[in-house]
Amino acid sequence: MSILPPNKPQKARRVPRNYFIYGDTMSGKSYLAERFPSPLFLNTDGNSEMNTAPSIQLKNVRKSDGSLKESVIDQLDKIILALGTENHGYKTVVIDVIDDVVTLIEQAICYDNGVETLGDVPYGKGYAQFNTVFQAFVTELKALPLNTVYISRLMTLTDETSGHTEDRPSLKQKYYNVVNGNCDLVIETKRFGDRYIRMVKDRRIHYVKDDITDPTILRVLEHVNGVFDKPKTTTIKEQNEIVNKIKKQKAKEG
Repeated sequence: MSILPPNKPQKARRVPRNYFIYGDTMSGKSYLAERFPSPLFLNTDGNSEMNTAPSIQLKNVRKSDGSLKESVIDQLDKIILALGTENHGYKTVVIDVIDDVVTLIEQAICYDNGVETLGDVPYGKGYAQFNTVFQAFVTELKALPLNTVYISRLMTLTDETSGHTEDRPSLKQKYYNVVNGNCDLVIETKRFGDRYIRMVKDRRIHYVKDDITDPTILRVLEHVNGVFDKPKTTTIKEQNEIVNKIKKQKAKEG
């Protein structure tokens, strides 16, 4: 049997599966992520007890002499392997927060090489190792048959000349580009008193409610402003009615 797929068009996947959520402290980022189906949280900021979902605390474990006993890199490898091979029942993996995962990976490489910064590793090997590990982490998560939710904090940038301010994810741009390039939806959360708002800031395609077959996912996305341009797909009958209406209008004008 050939390794090549049949030479015919395939149906495009029109359901978002990879998400990036960012927002200010206590704006509902983790709360929103917890609404996704059967989530497992990979936690870094010590807030796992605030959620009811199962969680794993990511960390570098060190020996008494300061050397690594187990690195977060090894921990992430084991978690991804288990998610991909074991019968676990999880449907979503949440990285809360991705900013700290970057820091933990950098720390692991520094501890392993006995240096303070990645730049102290000779010949740029520290940066090269980090890029390899981080790219592999994001790619392997995307390859899992699960929803993936990345959570990041908020950073506000101010233009000193105009005074204009802009809210952005606090994840450094070069790392954000890697993560965002593997995501379908970018969502910002905001809190105004007792009111919580979720807004789409970027999306891969225009999504339609009819395509979302998982009711839990649909329930989450219905509470995010800007996900859907319209509630459902336009049927052939509706398309023909629109075309006929345009033809009649042109006939009147002509």
